[in-house]
Amino acid sequence: MNKTKEQNRAYWIANLKVISILLSIWLIVSFGFGILFSEYLNKVQFFGFKLGFWWAQQGAIYVFVILIFVYSFWMKRVDRQYGVSDI
Repeated sequence: MNKTKEQNRAYWIANLKVISILLSIWLIVSFGFGILFSEYLNKVQFFGFKLGFWWAQQGAIYVFVILIFVYSFWMKRVDRQYGVSDI
């Protein structure tokens, strides 16, 4: 295997690592907090709403938007590290 194929493979593995971590966070927040743990979270009030309801309706959306910015920042670093950056 030449150096280019090895670099491409390492870049792809780094890309999959970023995606896997961020999707895991999204799964925990949306499915875990919004569905699985909602009964426990509903015992807490947040801005006048039950916390489980708030996570399902608003919190997961906020986390998703934050994850978009984290993905963009993180992938720019990975792109520069492997020399595939546009800049």
